[in-house]
Amino acid sequence: MKLTDTGLRERGSWEAKGYTLPSFDRAAMQQETKKNPIWVHFGAGNIFRVFPAALQQQLLNKGLSKAGIIVGEGFDYQIIDKVYAKHDNLTLMVTLKSDGSIDKDVIASVAYAYKCDPQFEAEWKFFTETFTKPSLQMVSFTITEKGYSLKGGNGAYYPQMVQDLANGPSKPTMFLSKLTALVHARYQAKAGKLALVSMDNCSHNGQKLYDAVLDIARTWEQNNLVEKGFCDYLNQQVSFPWSMIDKITPRPDAKVEAMLQADGFEDTSLIITDKNTYTASFVNAEQSQYLVIEDLFANGRPALEKAGVYFTDRDTVNKVERMKVTTCLNPLHTALAIYGCLLGHTLISEEMLDPELKKLVEGIGYVEGMPVVVDPKILDPKAFIGEVLNKRFPNPFMPDTPQRIATDTSQKLAIRFGETIKAYVANPKLEVKNLKLIPLVFAGWLRYLMAQDDELNSFTPSSDPRLEEAQAYLKGIKIGDKPNLDQLKGLLSDATIFGVDLFEVGLADLVLSYFTSLIEGKGAVRRTLQRNVH
Repeated sequence: MKLTDTGLRERGSWEAKGYTLPSFDRAAMQQETKKNPIWVHFGAGNIFRVFPAALQQQLLNKGLSKAGIIVGEGFDYQIIDKVYAKHDNLTLMVTLKSDGSIDKDVIASVAYAYKCDPQFEAEWKFFTETFTKPSLQMVSFTITEKGYSLKGGNGAYYPQMVQDLANGPSKPTMFLSKLTALVHARYQAKAGKLALVSMDNCSHNGQKLYDAVLDIARTWEQNNLVEKGFCDYLNQQVSFPWSMIDKITPRPDAKVEAMLQADGFEDTSLIITDKNTYTASFVNAEQSQYLVIEDLFANGRPALEKAGVYFTDRDTVNKVERMKVTTCLNPLHTALAIYGCLLGHTLISEEMLDPELKKLVEGIGYVEGMPVVVDPKILDPKAFIGEVLNKRFPNPFMPDTPQRIATDTSQKLAIRFGETIKAYVANPKLEVKNLKLIPLVFAGWLRYLMAQDDELNSFTPSSDPRLEEAQAYLKGIKIGDKPNLDQLKGLLSDATIFGVDLFEVGLADLVLSYFTSLIEGKGAVRRTLQRNVH
């Protein structure tokens, strides 16, 4: 069973093993896509292959669209060479259900997939021609949050971006410069309106994309590298809808690989590219998924609402994101990450069988978070968190780890917990002192920074840009000590980490009390949880 167009001709063999194949005419789809493209997507990674690409496949299967998607990769070209080209742009989507069963669907909605860079002349010409077709309605992106940055941490443009700004649209090298050059080609061709849709998992993603593209275009226009009027075109005829995307897509898993091999499915081996992308011919992912998009498409759009996408206004997109990030998913993930590392867990699903950790996240979500949750109306917060706690996190087939989630914790605490504390402070009917479990998470993070688990074995904390800075506050504190607030004052008062000054809101003493309990000795983490979560 080879994942190629030729291999799929043995349809009976695939279907006998429980694989679902596309029901549309793929050759006709490819012809229509080339002639009248409607959707280009940049970012050829795993989440695209099993979410946006699978949505368009639903429309194709139902006869609601004749065109597929054109994929461009502007960063990691080995994904195109080693995965897409090898498998005729096909992907095997493996859906890991919480009841232990799996679905296996061949996704065939990608018509073409190419490296997007002027150094590949024929491929660059293909993208330029595509962008100048009036039929093109939307260009979407899953390029990660850092993909939208033009500047480094010092506030200065990256050296490569400095060159791009000086050279104009004729010699772009960074991805956003290439994108702006392609949109400029559309402007020159008078091909009309377009929507640029970020589908990356970051706040206000449409604004980030708009800011970056306009920054490049404005500089080019000021330096007479493009016509006066290009920026007006971007402001008046190109839209930048915001979106919220939610689907957990772990790296290719060895157990899934073994199951596919037992079916006779070939080419399952893991590929790690030079850019450190983990990929394979198949993508394993959870069943739950949410995509909420601001309905701002000046040139029309695919009928993705027929495939389960929510289209709404910008304010609602923002509210859905806040519901997820500040209450219903992300804070619970971080709590499990911190205490999972301390208690020696290696799977999120395994943690949900731990009575103390299950009680901890239920309390954070239902008891402390729900009174101030942002209700977006189009999704029910209680139903959402119920799915997270009862289906998504406990899914034994999801190979997600607390160690992965613990990455960059110092960057996450403020938004994931600080917003709830602020909401309590702002509401005269609520008392901040009633928050007992969020301070327990903060204290757990202090304990985590000591890089010793509850058995007093050393571990390596996950990468975090402020790890060393935070650990410096704990220097000299040992298991069994009685730490004092003075030593930790600089850390606990840092609103850039916790979202608030914990002294000002009156939670510092409780955090210190918990922390003292957590370092009493071997097994103290477990005992502290038992005393405080039940």
